[in-house]
Amino acid sequence: MLHSETLEIRGHLLDTGVLSRCVDDVRALGGDYAIERFVLGKDHADSSYARLRVQADDPETLASILMRLNAHGVNLADPGEATVREVEVDGVFPQDFYSTTNLATQVRLSGRWVDVEQPEMDCGLLVTGEEGGRRVRTVPVSDARAGDRVVCGASGVRVVQVPAQQVDQGQVFEFMNSEVSSEKPQALLVRQVAEEMRAVKESGRKVLWVAGPAVVHTGAAPAMVALVEAGYVDVLFGGNAIATHDIESSLYGTSLGVDLTQGRGVEHGHEHHIRAINRVRAAGSIADAVDQGLLTSGVMHALVRAGKQFVLVGSVRDDGPLPDVHTDVLAGQRAMRAALPGVGFAIMVATMLHSVATGNLLPASVPLVCVDINPATVTKLADRGSAQARGIVTDVGLFLEQLATELCPGWRH
Repeated sequence: MLHSETLEIRGHLLDTGVLSRCVDDVRALGGDYAIERFVLGKDHADSSYARLRVQADDPETLASILMRLNAHGVNLADPGEATVREVEVDGVFPQDFYSTTNLATQVRLSGRWVDVEQPEMDCGLLVTGEEGGRRVRTVPVSDARAGDRVVCGASGVRVVQVPAQQVDQGQVFEFMNSEVSSEKPQALLVRQVAEEMRAVKESGRKVLWVAGPAVVHTGAAPAMVALVEAGYVDVLFGGNAIATHDIESSLYGTSLGVDLTQGRGVEHGHEHHIRAINRVRAAGSIADAVDQGLLTSGVMHALVRAGKQFVLVGSVRDDGPLPDVHTDVLAGQRAMRAALPGVGFAIMVATMLHSVATGNLLPASVPLVCVDINPATVTKLADRGSAQARGIVTDVGLFLEQLATELCPGWRH
């Protein structure tokens, strides 16, 4: 006996290739399909519409297909009501839990559509409150607790924001919608990013930065400091390295033992980063080092003085680490999630691992720009679900200096 459902999708279905991806996914997961209706938009800006009948040999396969298609913005024609089950064991969802996307999503509970708060990919949907006042938010499996109520199956769930691939091309970052390339007009790219950041700040939202130690290695820390002081850095995500080498630069004038004014190594320079870590550990924290007058310059100093938030999450290869670094990655994830409300723009500079990690946490509605000398960094972001990621392939030092010139009147390197 075949099990089937009818689904609908709207958007730029042909020129983005989303319809072909949908039917490929159906077949790859062992199902079959029939396109019952297809309406093609007449003009380039017009959306198209498709109605599909999807079937599978068993309900489990069908459920998997429906949840996969949901990630493309495909919804049930008759959504029904959401199924809610209780978590029985801490850290374990029911086996048929709904696996989320980072797209704006709604859940139908008691005949009412409820918006999912802070959409995040690869999570479950936690239902809280009682009838008439229910709320739904994403929850990672590691944070699920026995007795929590989570949405199971695809019934009663719909994606209300089309994936980034389907968005009309007349958007802010139209100039970066082609494949990642270094052959772009650099000044124009910087100007467009600056305009977007100004608009975000004027709307009262926050700018999130995700940065790697190359910000310091390339000599761009003064430009970053200028951006912090001008109010264009509200939250900073990074690892042990960016803070360590920024503090090393402040204390010793080097980064990884290289004199930043001369561009060459100095005697005993290889010790500077660990000595910098040790001095901050003795002070108690980065903020304590600032308060005690030990740390008087640099990006971390500027963040502390401006009262801006930073979240540092470590890795197995870290030296030290600094006392502010989260060494428990789950605690680090929670701290990063807690800093995301109010973020309206994210910019990632010269860090692949933290960029991918942050992209996994961000809703698809948050514009995301990735600046890296390596085109693969942006490609990895898109491949891992951050379809809204746009790339600028350039040296991060030059980019930050140009951006500071655009956003910080009077700033000169």
